[in-house]
Amino acid sequence: MVNGALGAALGAKGLLTYNESFWRAETFVAKSPSYGSDLKTIVQEGLAELGFSRSRVLGKSVLLKPNLVEPDRSSPHINTHPVLVHAVAEVFRSWDAADVVVGEGAGHVRDTQLVLQESGMAGMLSDAGIPFVDLNHDDVAKVPNQLGLTSLGELYLPKSLLKADLVVSMPKMKTHHWAGFTLSMKNLFGVMPGICYGWPKNRLHYEGIFESILDITATVRPQLAIVDGVMGMEGDGPIMGTPKHAGALVIGTNLPAVDATSIRLMGHDPQRIPYLEYASGRLGPIAESHIEQRGEGIASLATRFELLDHPATAHFKG
Repeated sequence: MVNGALGAALGAKGLLTYNESFWRAETFVAKSPSYGSDLKTIVQEGLAELGFSRSRVLGKSVLLKPNLVEPDRSSPHINTHPVLVHAVAEVFRSWDAADVVVGEGAGHVRDTQLVLQESGMAGMLSDAGIPFVDLNHDDVAKVPNQLGLTSLGELYLPKSLLKADLVVSMPKMKTHHWAGFTLSMKNLFGVMPGICYGWPKNRLHYEGIFESILDITATVRPQLAIVDGVMGMEGDGPIMGTPKHAGALVIGTNLPAVDATSIRLMGHDPQRIPYLEYASGRLGPIAESHIEQRGEGIASLATRFELLDHPATAHFKG
């Protein structure tokens, strides 16, 4: 099910209304006009504002999960920018992480080396000496599905993901023709191994995009999200849309709160997104009054991202 269908189905089950009044989260919004900005300092200062310091990283293994959906370095609005991935890696290295690796399981293209080369990620990883793990072909282990909205009683997850002490979702700020928006929660489709779920993770689409987003988020539980909104995408995302400059990074330790904040920056209402409405009070807060905003105010950087002009997106637009 996609778009309004899942919302209607969950609503019929009485599953959408949930009390998030006891949930609180903090997000940090940073102004970053270009990829030439001092991204390492911006990220480090943002993490410090959230109380995320060296003590959280010291001696830990870190896995950074960018969005590498299509191999096209000439289109910086499609993939998480290598410069930002490098900056985040350097922050954690400077805080004496035991190791920092980049991991991704690209959904559309099976040739991982092509994805790395054409996205510009390969050169950065080589120059910086950062290891890469192909999550599509990593050894896997079965873990219980912590939410169970899909029919999948267990999820196959890469062992490199499971052994990491700190998993960081690093999505691109984009609209999505089916999900409305693809941010830190939807980005987790890329941790699901293609050898188990197909390309582009077909089994998860059959189970329901929204249901899968929620099951994966509840099971993986990343400890941090950093959204690349310097140059985002609007329209027919996640790959066919047009560039949209937002000049912002969004950082937080609770993924629903990060995604809700990002959607507000994109000029939309997160409560119109079924998977976020369901996450409200279960996986985190999405109400603006329950999210303490650090850094830049949303109003100062907000810019409307246009959704695909199609009946399927009408529910997201309001």
